[in-house]
Amino acid sequence: MQVEAKIPLGDVHGRIDHLAVDVARRRLFVAELGNDSLSVVDLAAGAAAHRIRGLREPQGVAFVPAADVLLVANAGDGTVERYRGTDLVPLGRTLLGADADNLRPNPAGGGLVWVGHGGAGHGAAGARGGLTALDAATGQQVGPTIPLPAHPESFQLEATGPRAFANLPGAGDAVAVLDRATRRQVATWSVPGFRANFPMALDERGGRLFVGFRGPPTLAVLDLGNGAVLARLPLCGDADDLFLDARRHRLYAICGEGVVETFEDPGGARAEAARIPRHLTRLPTAVGARTGLFVPELDRLFVAVRAAPGEPAAVWVLRPGPP
Repeated sequence: MQVEAKIPLGDVHGRIDHLAVDVARRRLFVAELGNDSLSVVDLAAGAAAHRIRGLREPQGVAFVPAADVLLVANAGDGTVERYRGTDLVPLGRTLLGADADNLRPNPAGGGLVWVGHGGAGHGAAGARGGLTALDAATGQQVGPTIPLPAHPESFQLEATGPRAFANLPGAGDAVAVLDRATRRQVATWSVPGFRANFPMALDERGGRLFVGFRGPPTLAVLDLGNGAVLARLPLCGDADDLFLDARRHRLYAICGEGVVETFEDPGGARAEAARIPRHLTRLPTAVGARTGLFVPELDRLFVAVRAAPGEPAAVWVLRPGPP
């Protein structure tokens, strides 16, 4: 893993949250939560080209090519705002309730996007949450919300089945297993002794779910069939994003302690020992840089780095090493 470029974001202060990409137009969208704004980065030019202001603590971002719509989830007022892909003209907003957070386009297409929302967020206990499907083109809710006992952090969606998996640090640090067809929770998985599960990555082909815990910093590997814990591995601190690089059989963890950690992943072999990743490298970034996006089509890992004394906010472009 090497730092290929650092793209300055300009006058941006405070926490930066999640990212999304428009591959066809080579645009990267960066949710600047602490700045109440969203940057549009021109990847071909290597520069921030535009900024959408007046947002309310933007957290999740998604671009849905089928609808050619950009969606931004606001924690401040629980809304999801939509923008036309061609020129980023506002298309309207949908009110979901408290703390709209992560966005995930439906892997089967169809122009749906799922939103995690509700509760006080950030692992707070005692406040209920949910996952809701929206039509990206219209902003209308599709079907009932799947209720959850707490605010969902990272969640992942099966492409070949109806299940969703959601981290619930505010409900016993559990993983909720959901059925998107029946709109209900069907199982609860846990890793005893570990807390604050925020990032998650899904290896559907290999039958595994990767869950990052912050207390203590641990990467847990769960069997996708029954939630059995296959392995617990040391992880960098304050992890907030996990990505699977299927071509290289690697896993990337972005951590707020100021590193990107890479694990070599043998994949979903039959032998249990062969299903367990091993630590490969650690690349220093910056303290507080804990979110990013791996884009297989561009073969790059983008890391959001917040402003620090003498260092403006930037997106670091990381190039993975050869397979």
